Amino acid sequence: MNRKVIIIGSGPAGLTAALYTARANLKPLVFEGSQPGGQLTITTDVENFPGFPDGIMGPKLMDLFRKQAERFGAECYFEHVTRIDFSKKPYRVWVADKEYQSESIIIATGATAKMLGLESEKELMGFGVSACATCDGFFFKEKKVLVVGGGDSAMEEANYLTKFASEVVIVHRRDEFRASKIMIDRAMSNPKIRVLWNSSIQEIFGSQEKGVRSVMIKKTDSDEKFEEKCDGVFMAIGHKPNTELFSKTLEMDDSGYLITKKDSTLTNIEGVFACGDVQDHVYRQAITAAGSGCMSAIDAERYLENSVE
Repeated sequence: MNRKVIIIGSGPAGLTAALYTARANLKPLVFEGSQPGGQLTITTDVENFPGFPDGIMGPKLMDLFRKQAERFGAECYFEHVTRIDFSKKPYRVWVADKEYQSESIIIATGATAKMLGLESEKELMGFGVSACATCDGFFFKEKKVLVVGGGDSAMEEANYLTKFASEVVIVHRRDEFRASKIMIDRAMSNPKIRVLWNSSIQEIFGSQEKGVRSVMIKKTDSDEKFEEKCDGVFMAIGHKPNTELFSKTLEMDDSGYLITKKDSTLTNIEGVFACGDVQDHVYRQAITAAGSGCMSAIDAERYLENSVE
């Protein structure tokens, strides 16, 4: 069956695109992928999404997004797209061996925060471990937090967290930062920030009930190990856009983010649009992702109206 719109991905961007295209009577088909609901499903309390003055749980918010899109006729499947062919229209996507065809495609596959790869990190994500200071910093008022990383984003996160935390410790595996000088100067001149150089986190201690209590640090230049008490750990070692599927097809920047044309969600292929964190390495917020999902739906609707059969 040839569709008007297929949406690949299901965070705030993909599900907002689904809502708008469904209301435009385009009957979108949404493939939610390996993390239905996107990164918000690993966020416990969301307090900065407009319309929820008392906050809302991340998974609950995404469930509401989905229900609203489905109410207007969006079809959502918890399936992962494994292959695409945008070389000619109708565009084709595959879920394993099953083929789907569509006149337009909206890509909302998001980005994944890079992690250390610890089991305890996975278990405590959303319970004291975070990859977003602007999302979760508020929960660490007058507490001690660690920031892992050494680039601009680590400096930015550390500085931001000093608005709330009583102490911010940057944990960096080398003896110098790779961040820009202005960002380093800003962090180093902040009295609330100190640095653990040549250090890496080996283990995070805590529980989902009580949160993070400490980490095990190992020095990278010796065999020394020690426990560092803290209330939270923020990963700031970068994000990886989920764009492997499109590597030979769509234009990307050096970091793998999809490139969209100025003031739009248009990619280099006509009728293929990108929204949310898969093309936004600057803001990375649920609200901005939702906004660009709306833009992609309007762009797709206009494209379909204007395309000649």
